Amino acid sequence: MGMSEFYGQSDDATSLATLSSAADLGVTFFDTADTYGFGHNEELLGRWLREGPAARRQQAVVATKFGIVRQPGQYERRIDNTPAYIRSACEASLKRLGVECIALYYCHRRNPAVPIEEMVGAMADLVRAGKVRHIGLSEVSVDTLQRASAVHPVAAVQREYSLWSREPEQGMLAACAALGTTFVAYSPLGRAFLTGTVDTAALAANDFRKANPRFAGEAEAANRALVDALGTLAREARVTNAQMALAWLLAKHPHVVPIPGARRLPHLEQNVAATDVHLTPQQVQALDAIFAPDKVAGARYPAAGMAGIEGG
Repeated sequence: MGMSEFYGQSDDATSLATLSSAADLGVTFFDTADTYGFGHNEELLGRWLREGPAARRQQAVVATKFGIVRQPGQYERRIDNTPAYIRSACEASLKRLGVECIALYYCHRRNPAVPIEEMVGAMADLVRAGKVRHIGLSEVSVDTLQRASAVHPVAAVQREYSLWSREPEQGMLAACAALGTTFVAYSPLGRAFLTGTVDTAALAANDFRKANPRFAGEAEAANRALVDALGTLAREARVTNAQMALAWLLAKHPHVVPIPGARRLPHLEQNVAATDVHLTPQQVQALDAIFAPDKVAGARYPAAGMAGIEGG
């Protein structure tokens, strides 16, 4: 996402180089969406696949999403889950990505006006047509996942999950495990806040974090204290904050796949190295306690960003 929008300026050449380095380091799962940069992100990934070796195209597992409809220059959005929209959005994504089949196709956000059975039925039609290999859901409730799974197997559920966003622990992680559904954790580094390197005063004017409640005022100060405690544990373990936060996710649940959004090589290398960091039960418990949900200040999105997000 950050290679196209929301996190200040980006550079396509740097992004393409980072993607290539990721593949060289063994990364095979690449997450995008049609709304990121109004199609730019899919086009960027498609260009990278097209210009690379055949082995890259064979190994890359590309996930993209439909459902968020926005106007250029606006953060506000509407949610469209109608079968007609799903079909048209899929065709557009296939074209931008330059692929014949999308490996994993998510409903990005839910519109309850469209029954989940109808929406998943339309997604299942895409699987039968060979345009999609697996389907996924993003930011849904346990009830929605279970109803959807009764129509067609759901390969993955994507929700925000990190040290400072632990709502999935209230039932979704267990539901995914029971159904054999992979849980994909987005923003596993708290939009970089957990790294301890974010200067909120220096964020670019077009960086959406400037409007994020957790990055402002008293909430930012309270959350900074939590990150300082994380930093102390990370230094004791001789790893970075980012590696500690990612290792915590990997240690908690075997069916969780975090997708950190590195845009530059140093951050990418640091994140990949987190797979070699193995936390002790005591370290995991200490992090659990530091980031107890009632200690985290501020909502995880501004009001407009909560559109289509289900609780539970």
